[in-house]
Amino acid sequence: MKCRAARRLGRMLGRRGAILICYGTVWALYGYGQIVSPQPDQRGLEPLIEALSLDVWGSLWVATGLVAVGSAWLPQGRDWPGFLALPAIVLPWMGSYLAAWISGAFPRGWVAAAVWGVIAVPVIVVAGWREPPQVKRVSGG
Repeated sequence: MKCRAARRLGRMLGRRGAILICYGTVWALYGYGQIVSPQPDQRGLEPLIEALSLDVWGSLWVATGLVAVGSAWLPQGRDWPGFLALPAIVLPWMGSYLAAWISGAFPRGWVAAAVWGVIAVPVIVVAGWREPPQVKRVSGG
């Protein structure tokens, strides 16, 4: 019975929905972590923190994750808010790290920017995928 329920859930979500749930959960957890226990070295994020507090940024990460998780349950074509939100929150993060690297304030900023960029690429790739058509089973009889 559990296997059947898992298969049904998998068919409901599809590959696109699965990616949205996984990444959305990671984004929400990352944002939560920024709020309750931020990383000690904030040098690469100083340009962002000057504009908005880390609590606000963390809340934006959580909100982005929730948008993605909610979008996972929408049919293909209507799930676009999740695919837009996930990479959108990464862009300021990447820009901040790059700016900190260019200014010399954070020598490893280019690494952090590259890592966030590479993490976001699968979301962009999956956004362009079409779900395979569902095959209806014909009962023998």
